[in-house]
Amino acid sequence: MNVEVTPLPGIGVRKEFVAGNGRRVGVVSHRDGTTDLIVSKSDDLDACLASLSLTADEAGALANLLGAPQLVAQLTEEQKELPGISTRQLTIKTASPYDGRTLADTEIRTRTGVSVVAVMRAGQIHASPAPDFVFTAGDLVAAVGTAEGLDAATKILHHG
Repeated sequence: MNVEVTPLPGIGVRKEFVAGNGRRVGVVSHRDGTTDLIVSKSDDLDACLASLSLTADEAGALANLLGAPQLVAQLTEEQKELPGISTRQLTIKTASPYDGRTLADTEIRTRTGVSVVAVMRAGQIHASPAPDFVFTAGDLVAAVGTAEGLDAATKILHHG
């Protein structure tokens, strides 16, 4: 997919692509750190149909929502031929006892047999995070293991 990048002097940068329905969809990254999600009108690609201002945290959350399912789907497809092995997306919630703590602190591998294979944060994938990787609320964790192990890992990340 071709992404068009347009500098906007004094404002920031617009990045957009043409969707299958012919509309342009993109973001304007402002110099002040805010982001606007934009969608063009179908009859005038230069006119904006909708614009939604997002904080950096909101933009990161949206990036996670859009990118994490693709990562999990890919991992699920790769694990398809291994009976009893599943891939699941786990979330680090604000109330998690592991918000601000390391992967090693969770002892997930030792306690459940589950492997954390990636963490998605603000649209960035951190593949094979090291034990000293620090979780942050909103992180989406891609984990691989048995169904029972993944259930236990979910409980650990949510409740300790």
